Amino acid sequence: MRNTAVVALFLALGLTAAAAPLRVRELGIPVKGINWVRIHSGSLAGRPSVLLSMGQNNGGLFVCDVDLATGHCRQFPVGSAQADFPTASLRSPSTGILYIGSAWLGHLHRYDPAHPERGVEDLGAIDPGHVTFPCGIQEAPDGSLYIGAYPEANLARYDPATGQFTRFGRIDETDKYLYPLVGDDGTVAMQVKMTRYFVVAMDPRTGERRQVGPMVKEPSASGVRFEFFKGEDGGLYLDTDLGGFRIQGMNATPVSTLPAPRAGVPAVFKHDYQVPAVMPGGWTASMPDNESSVYRTLRLQRAGEAPRDLRLDWAGAGSLLFLIHHGPDGKIYGSSYLPEHLFRCELDGSGMVDLGQCSISLGEAYSMENFEGKLAIASYPSARLSLYDPALPYRFGAGPGANPLDVGPIDDDMIGYRPHFAVALPDGKLWIGAAPNYGLRSGTLTWFDPRIAQRHAHRSVVEDLTPVSALWLPGLQRLLIGLSIEPGSGVQVNRDHGAFALWDPVRDRLDYAGDFGIAELCDVVALVPAKDSLVYALLARPPFLVEHHGAKPAPTAIALIDPVQRRALAVRDLPAGYGEFGEFGFKALRVDGRGRVFGATAKGIYRVKPGTCETEWLGESSASIDVVGPIVGRTLYFGSKWKLMTVDLPE
Repeated sequence: MRNTAVVALFLALGLTAAAAPLRVRELGIPVKGINWVRIHSGSLAGRPSVLLSMGQNNGGLFVCDVDLATGHCRQFPVGSAQADFPTASLRSPSTGILYIGSAWLGHLHRYDPAHPERGVEDLGAIDPGHVTFPCGIQEAPDGSLYIGAYPEANLARYDPATGQFTRFGRIDETDKYLYPLVGDDGTVAMQVKMTRYFVVAMDPRTGERRQVGPMVKEPSASGVRFEFFKGEDGGLYLDTDLGGFRIQGMNATPVSTLPAPRAGVPAVFKHDYQVPAVMPGGWTASMPDNESSVYRTLRLQRAGEAPRDLRLDWAGAGSLLFLIHHGPDGKIYGSSYLPEHLFRCELDGSGMVDLGQCSISLGEAYSMENFEGKLAIASYPSARLSLYDPALPYRFGAGPGANPLDVGPIDDDMIGYRPHFAVALPDGKLWIGAAPNYGLRSGTLTWFDPRIAQRHAHRSVVEDLTPVSALWLPGLQRLLIGLSIEPGSGVQVNRDHGAFALWDPVRDRLDYAGDFGIAELCDVVALVPAKDSLVYALLARPPFLVEHHGAKPAPTAIALIDPVQRRALAVRDLPAGYGEFGEFGFKALRVDGRGRVFGATAKGIYRVKPGTCETEWLGESSASIDVVGPIVGRTLYFGSKWKLMTVDLPE
């Protein structure tokens, strides 16, 4: 007998007992890159020694102990898949031991080259429940380590002699990032970031702390000088537009001259990972291919001598996929996540190739658009634009003949940072919406005209909101924009609701901003065309806004809107049984060549019934849907962690 209670439960969850299994295929792993690479020089048994810390997604970070005669890398994995990135690292000048703080696990790890049989040891959580992303590690004269971390601007001390952590807690209640330095005299001070820059000094015996020196508000927009560094004399210094300061104990004293920074200890938060590392005997070690995120060449050089290049043989396992796109030449393109490499393959996955660097940004391609036969690539950080012509040989650069060609940031002040969409309009311009830089609010809307090489940026469409989705409306001759509460990194949200906007590209101005009558409108993360000039909108709260920016969770819904009447015709929450979004899959609404609308969660695929907001569950995927790509014919392309996948859609 049929169980009516079970049937009712399936219907309540938006599922159907008759849903056939989806046909899912794996096409391959497009990119096996590494990230957060740093060179750690030292000596071992009186001989020069080089260790490399390298991050990756598939299997976690690892340490390479390099043979300086051959370039062979003895590779030591961290042993935890959650420890992706070595975001903070230090090789002790006194012991030669390498310490690593891992994100997003938030643990401290140790590799002792004198005892390689121990591998990479896990020393434990830096501050359980409070630290996920270590920002910096510094060694004090007594051998203890000071660790600053995100997301609560926490400070901790680790004593290698006892294996014990001392946790000082949150240093600032507003900002999230903390970068410590320790002077040779034992002075402990740390820079707080991102909505403000300032330095806090602390008495390591009592934990007493106080702000010292000047403070800068909205530093990402002000362009002021604020450099916190360790001088060549071992003291701590602050170089600002308001003057120079020496930080000693709990005080900042103005000074008229500043020493040069100590070699090997870069200024706080300068992502200059590849400064040449100094080794015994006057040698330096560097990576000349770091600017392309290849990291296959270790260059050894001594003053007055020719450099010697070693080919490194480390083996990567897979980089997360971030974006998948159907290119102007009919092929599949995509971007990996840290490093940002462009990959390409045929529709069936054949000919898959890691093309390499496609932007100076080297973070992720947040959006791609087919634009006058070229592929426009907009990348994080700095929202840089690149243009790639598939008909020409691949040779990335910023000068004549480069392909992809780096066009530069979409706005001169680099306020826009995460370019969520790129849309080509009939006016010949490319329109880009981006979340703001670290520490700022209000995302940007920018247009770029390649015919005259001009661009113009609007600091905000709606104050304190970010444009994250867009759709050209031919009938209205307007750009429909979906807005999110997303602020810049390191900033808490100050709104609960998103918005719709209509932008006039001819007058280059806002025509309308509002909610189209939808109460408690969530973030408008995707827009696709429907019949009769209507539009489907996906309303959702991206998980990272809840986890990192203090946003309130909100249900996910489908809305059918009439942009002409500026109102919603219907709104319906997705059933809870559909599950949550994949890691980078919250913009998960697509339309096929027949006008049918499909959506995806990490769990599976659903279809929107035409003219309504009702949905039909099509089935679960055998692989998590972490990135939602294009629909080509009856095939939906998606990324499952580092794998490129496809699923066949029903007729």
